[in-house]
Amino acid sequence: MSMRGIHTSINDIRRKIFTEVARLSYNYPENDLSEMDLSPYKIIPGEISTYRESVFLERAIIAERMRLAMGLPLRKASEHAPVSFGAEECVHPEKYYQPPLINIITFACHACPDNKVRVTDQCQGCLARPCSQVCPKGAIYFQNSRAHIDETKCVKCGKCMSVCQYGAILRMERPCAVACGMKAIRSDEYGRAEIDQDKCVSCGMCLANCPFGAIADKAQIFQCIQAIKSDVPVFAAIAPAVAGQFGKDLGPEKMRAAFRKLGFYEVVEVAIGADLCTLQEAEDFVKEVPEKLPFMGTSCCPAWSVMAKREFPKYAECISMALTPMVLTGRLIKKEYPNCKVAFIGPCAAKKLEASRRSIRSDVDFVLTFEEVLGMFEAKGVDFASLDSMPVPNSASADGRGFSVSGGVANAVVNCIKHTHPELDVKVEHAEGLNDCRKMMQRAKAGLLNGYLLEGMACPGGCIGGAGTVELIPQAAAEVAKFKKNSERAHSYESNYSSVLPELE
Repeated sequence: MSMRGIHTSINDIRRKIFTEVARLSYNYPENDLSEMDLSPYKIIPGEISTYRESVFLERAIIAERMRLAMGLPLRKASEHAPVSFGAEECVHPEKYYQPPLINIITFACHACPDNKVRVTDQCQGCLARPCSQVCPKGAIYFQNSRAHIDETKCVKCGKCMSVCQYGAILRMERPCAVACGMKAIRSDEYGRAEIDQDKCVSCGMCLANCPFGAIADKAQIFQCIQAIKSDVPVFAAIAPAVAGQFGKDLGPEKMRAAFRKLGFYEVVEVAIGADLCTLQEAEDFVKEVPEKLPFMGTSCCPAWSVMAKREFPKYAECISMALTPMVLTGRLIKKEYPNCKVAFIGPCAAKKLEASRRSIRSDVDFVLTFEEVLGMFEAKGVDFASLDSMPVPNSASADGRGFSVSGGVANAVVNCIKHTHPELDVKVEHAEGLNDCRKMMQRAKAGLLNGYLLEGMACPGGCIGGAGTVELIPQAAAEVAKFKKNSERAHSYESNYSSVLPELE
């Protein structure tokens, strides 16, 4: 069960932190960075705790979240220093993330039970006792008219759960570990969650599903705003998943005006880059499948791409080498404005990692999530309802905008192939969530998907379910569908920019 799109106290805290970081950056250097030391007291005022057992613990957690949102390293509870310690490092717009990107604040972690089978108060101590009858290890015994489980014998097979007519037996699993499709969450010596960075692909599903808000990624809010305040023009490259993310008062017709209020020089749709990515992948598929490659996987989701190449190295070349929509859009902007900076505004934590690669740093300077940008809007006091209509130039296709929804990338590529090679019958398989993506690759490895185009998306629903999104997935999908209908072009092969694609590769 995911928390995506459900507004909770964790969302409130995150928003306040992002707003505070944005405010600090807009006010710097007029105001000193030592203001960071007061931020935990502004976000958690008073003497009585609201969420945890101690107001001091709440403020300590806020302090670490503030540091991560500034792009600073996480500190242990044993380290003593002001919140603002080392903050001067953030002043430079060219600062990139220091690994790890995804962090667990250990003293915020609840040390949730990890794969334990528990008997709840719902147990009626019934006469039949089917739970004990089906247990293959004799792990269930009765005491005081209630079932109990001997943890030393239990193998977590779940048979007792399936036969209890009262639903009194539950499997307790750590939510972050369940959400992680890479099995990268383990326990430290105190039973707290810990990330195996060798397995992590920075999809962000753990941070989106931690009910205690103990997991956070680093941000570039401060650095991006410093660039905006400089003499260098900063472009906002907005991912197609943006539809509906900022509420009903900020539709596509006001998007350009809203981002200019933040100080961005201009706004460009990343769906333009999605159109170019489609052309590239369609061409590669026709040339290489099945003559050179048994199948081809899409490239736009970095978490899926890294997982597939890492876990199935013999088939790494089957994952498209096409540049992602983010990179193609960044290159397109910088081709026309060589001295500008580009901020990708999207739903994804993994894009932060992609943009920090040395081969891509010159194309995309900053990556901000929709949730982080909402903090910027609040810091600047932007009133969406009062904005004049100033739509982003409508040059992306409906297929390009559809990249944000599961199945959309493959659909765009198939439409492009049908246009140039109507005789080809392109078979498609798509998966969302890394567990299902892995199963898809296992089927491909077994030779069951030869000749197929595979689309992988790390997040549920596609990009609209990313860790940096705000809206519920079904509503976001509906908004993207509306966004597609407003496109002047239906398909990627109608792009105005197709002629410059060879110069961008």
